[in-house]
Amino acid sequence: MTHRIGLTLMPLAAAVLMTACAVTRMDPPVPMAPAAQYKGSADGKPASTAVAVPDDWWTLFSDPLLDDLQRKLVVGNENLKSSLSAVASARALYEASRSALLPALSVGAGATRSDTPGSTRSDRSSRPGNSLDLTATASWEIDLWGRLSQARSGAQASRQASADDLAAVRLSAQALLVQTYLSLRTADAQLSLLARSVAAYQQSLTLTQVRYEGGVAARTDVLQAQTQLRSAQAQSADLTAQRAQLEHAIAVLLGVAPASLALESKVSLPPVPEVPQMLPASLLQRRPDIAAARHRVAAAYAQIGVADATFFPELTLSASAGLRSSSLANLFSAPSLLWSLGPTLTQAIFDGGQRRLASAQATAAADQATSAYRQVVLTAMQEVEDNLALAKHLKQEAQWQSEALQSAQSNLDITLEQYRAGTVSYLNVVVAQTAALSSENTLLSVRNRQLAAVNQLLKNIAGRWQPVSAVEAGADGPGSMKGSSSPLPAVVVNDRR
Repeated sequence: MTHRIGLTLMPLAAAVLMTACAVTRMDPPVPMAPAAQYKGSADGKPASTAVAVPDDWWTLFSDPLLDDLQRKLVVGNENLKSSLSAVASARALYEASRSALLPALSVGAGATRSDTPGSTRSDRSSRPGNSLDLTATASWEIDLWGRLSQARSGAQASRQASADDLAAVRLSAQALLVQTYLSLRTADAQLSLLARSVAAYQQSLTLTQVRYEGGVAARTDVLQAQTQLRSAQAQSADLTAQRAQLEHAIAVLLGVAPASLALESKVSLPPVPEVPQMLPASLLQRRPDIAAARHRVAAAYAQIGVADATFFPELTLSASAGLRSSSLANLFSAPSLLWSLGPTLTQAIFDGGQRRLASAQATAAADQATSAYRQVVLTAMQEVEDNLALAKHLKQEAQWQSEALQSAQSNLDITLEQYRAGTVSYLNVVVAQTAALSSENTLLSVRNRQLAAVNQLLKNIAGRWQPVSAVEAGADGPGSMKGSSSPLPAVVVNDRR
C-alpha cells in the first residue's frame, strides 16, 4: 500500500522540484517620469506647494446652474452608463479568474439501458440491462507554474484599467459639459452685444434718414446705415442658431431629449479662475487615462506568464465517488459504491509551434501596451504645457483687447458727436461702430478661450491641483495612480529553459 502511494505522488514531487528552475522574474519597464516642473509655470521653477482646488473643480466658475448640470450629468449620461457596464464585466472576469484557483465539484446522475450486439433472445445472460449511476467528482488544478495566478493578476489589472476608464470618461464628460456651457454663455453675451448694436444701428439709421430728408445727408449714408443694421441682425440670427445647438448638445450630455431642456440666458461670463504661479508636474500621476494605460501594461505582462506556463506540464488532482446498480432498490447498497483518487500529469509534446507563437504574441502585445502607455504620458505632458501657455498668454491678450475696446468706444463717441455736428461723413461712423463691435466681440472670444484653457488645464491634471505632499502621500482620486513614481508591479513569468 505504501509503495502504491509513493508511486502516485512521484509525479507531484517531480513537478514541485521542476518549479525551482522554471520560474524567473520579468519586470515591466520603469514608467516614464515627467520633468520636475512645466515650462509654462512661472520662472520655470519646480513647485513645492500649489493652491488647493475642491474636488468639484467646476465650482471655480461660480455658476450654480453649472453645478446643477454636473449633478444631472453623473446620473443621466449614457456614456457613463456604458463604461459602468464595462467595469461590471471586467469585475466578473476577475472573479472568474479567482475561482479558477479553487477546486471544482460536480455531481451527476444517469440511467441507461443497453444490449450487447449480436446477442440472441435465447441467451438469457445477454438480455438488455439497466444501469443507474449517481456520481460526485472533484478536481483541482495545481498552479505549479503560475498560469492561473498570472491570469488572475492580468484580470485584476484589466479590472482596474476599466475602473480608470470609467473615471476618464466621467472626467471628459464633465470637462465637455463645462466647455459647452461656457460656449453657450459666450453666445448669450455675444447676442446681448448684438442686440445693443442693433438698437444703436437703428438709432443711427433713424438719425441718418432725418438728416437725409432734411437735405443734410446723402442717400448713400442711409444705405450704409441700412446695410450695417441688416448685417448685425443676420449675425444675431446665426448666433441664435448656434446657441440652440449648444443647448441641444448639453441635453444629450445629460441623457435627455433636446426638446426637454431650456436654459435661461445669461449675459455675463463667469470670472476666469486664477491659475497657480507654479504647477508641479507630479500631478500627472492622478490622471485616470495614465493609470488605465499603466494597468494595461501590467495585464499584458501577466499574459506573457500565462502563455509561457503552457510549456510545462499540467498537474490535476481528481477524486470521484458514486453509486452504480442495475436497479433503484439496490442503488444505495454497499456493493454499489465505487470511487477513484489520483493525480494526472499532462504535457503537450507537439503542437505545431502554437505555444511558442502564443508566447511571441503576448510579448509583442506587452511591447505595444508599453509604447501606448508612454505615448499617453507624453500626450498628457503636451496637453498641460499647451493649456498652461494658453492660460498665460490669453491673460495678457485679454488685457490688451480690453484696452483696445476702450479706445474703440471712445473713438465711436467722438465720431458720433462729429457726425451730429456735420464735420464728418457717415462712413466715419460706420467704421467706428464696426471697430467697437469687433473689439468687444473679440474680447468676449478671448475670455471664452481663457475659460476653455483653464477648464482643459483642470481636466489635464484630473480636475484638481493639490499640494505635492498630498500627491506623494497617495491621496486617491478617481483613477489615481497611487505610488506610480515607483516601477510597475513585477510580473512573474515562466522561463522556457
